[in-house]
Amino acid sequence: MTRPKPAKQVCLAFEQKLIWVALDRICPLYAVQKDTKETVKCIQISASIREIGLVEPLVVAQDRSEPDNYMLLDGHLRHAILLDMGEEYALCQISTDDEAFTYNKRISRLATIQEHKMILMAVRRGVPEERLARALNINIKTLQEKRRLLDGICPEAAELLKDKQVTLTSFRILRKMKPLRQIEAAELMVTMNKYTVNYARSLLAATPEGQLINPNKPKASKGVSRQQLDLMERESANLERELRLVEDTYGTDHLDLVLARGYVSKLISNRRIARYLELHHTEFLPEFEKLTESESLTF
Repeated sequence: MTRPKPAKQVCLAFEQKLIWVALDRICPLYAVQKDTKETVKCIQISASIREIGLVEPLVVAQDRSEPDNYMLLDGHLRHAILLDMGEEYALCQISTDDEAFTYNKRISRLATIQEHKMILMAVRRGVPEERLARALNINIKTLQEKRRLLDGICPEAAELLKDKQVTLTSFRILRKMKPLRQIEAAELMVTMNKYTVNYARSLLAATPEGQLINPNKPKASKGVSRQQLDLMERESANLERELRLVEDTYGTDHLDLVLARGYVSKLISNRRIARYLELHHTEFLPEFEKLTESESLTF
C-alpha cells in the first residue's frame, strides 16, 4: 500500500491583515511627476480620497534588509496624493513577494460598465448623488449618465463590453442600433480592439436602416453621400463575414504556425543544415533566422 503524498503547502501572496504604515517608511519605485498630478485620473483619485477616504489600500513589500521600511508596489498616485494632503499614515496590504511587474503592468483597471455597477450599488445603499459626484470629481449630469449607462443596451452587448474601456458617447451611439446590431457592433469592437467614438460612429454609419431604432432619423454623416453610406454598409457586412471565417480557423492556423516555427528552429540549429543553406540557399537562411528569433507569434 503506497503512502499518500503530503499535500503541498499553499503560499499566500498577501498577509491576511491590513496594517497602518507611516508614509515616510514607504519607498516608491518612481516619483510621480507634476504633470501626472494634473491629469483627470489623478484629480479624480484625489477628490475620492478627500471625500470618502482611501478605498483601495497601498500594496507594499517589506524591505528584507531594513524590516521597518517598505517598498511600494502599487498605489503610487494614492501615495503621492496622501503626502500632498499632509497625511502621515496609510492603510497597506503587505505582499509576501517584492515583484512589482504584476501590479504596475498587468493590473486590470476599472472598466466603464464596472464603474456603472459600482455607482448603482452606492445609490441603492443610500449614498447621495452629490457626494458620489464629488468623490468621482464629475458633475451630477455625468454621474446620472453613468448610472443610466446600460439603458437601451441589450444584455449580450453589455456582456461583451463588461471589462472594456468604452466611452459614454460610444454607448449613446450603440443605443441607436437594434439589439442584434448592437451585438454585432460590440463583437467588432472586441475583435478589432477599438472602442473609440470614431470607430463607433463608423459602425453606426455602416448600419442598414432596418437595424436602427429610428430609421427615419438620418444618421449623422457630414460630407458622406448616400452612395458612400451604401458602400460602407456593404463593406461592413463583408468585413464581418471575413472575421467570422478567420475566427473559425484561427486556433488551427496558429497551432500550425507555432509547430512550423519550432520545426524550422530545430532545422537551422543543426550546423550541417545551416551550413548547407548558407552555401546553396542564401536567400532563405536570413528569413528562417528572423522567424526563429521572434519570441512569440502575434497576429
